[in-house]
Amino acid sequence: MIQGSALCFVLLSLGVDMQGDAVPICAPGHAGCHSLSLADLFDRVVQHSARIHRLSSDLHTDFEQYFPLSKNLIGERKCHTSGIQTPNGKDIAQSLTREELTEVILRLLAAWGDPLSYLHHIMAPQQDFNMHSASKALQMSDMVQQLRSGVQRVAERMQLLGMISNSLSSLFSPEVLDPPSPKTFISSDHDLLYCLRRDTDKVQSYLKILRCTILSEQAC
Repeated sequence: MIQGSALCFVLLSLGVDMQGDAVPICAPGHAGCHSLSLADLFDRVVQHSARIHRLSSDLHTDFEQYFPLSKNLIGERKCHTSGIQTPNGKDIAQSLTREELTEVILRLLAAWGDPLSYLHHIMAPQQDFNMHSASKALQMSDMVQQLRSGVQRVAERMQLLGMISNSLSSLFSPEVLDPPSPKTFISSDHDLLYCLRRDTDKVQSYLKILRCTILSEQAC
């Protein structure tokens, strides 16, 4: 778990206050405002997405070590995010409009809040599973919500600068998504952790591509 000053640092670095509200975007020097350039905002969300992907990879590795997947269970992975149309490859991602790519990122992030809480709820009672590893799922649930708030702030800044339209506003409100229905502890959670690692890698890659399309000085 992220504690104390460390949590505060992560929240502030993404432009989110301790109540989870976006810090208002305003003119530099305005009282009560925390103003960052668009480049700085992009740097923070990209860095935070990298942390999340590292944690998701660690959690997947930990789980595979404690609960090796039987060969007869290995097959096509079933992801609850399969209904979200994501670009397959860098070239296709670069061909999307800024609005489309931002929407894909926000939808992927919105889809992982409940499943991560579910994973922690299922893993915590498992006596054979490392408790430090189990807590990563709950930690990541908070971090994903922070990243979503950070990406929303980036989108709001781009809207203010006229770089994208206002068509993304409906994605800023909380979405209630049902957690995946557990089949068995091993089979369903192996898929969840595989899909989490895959989706966090996608989010990180899409954010880098979006940054490149917005900030011409960034190498794509």
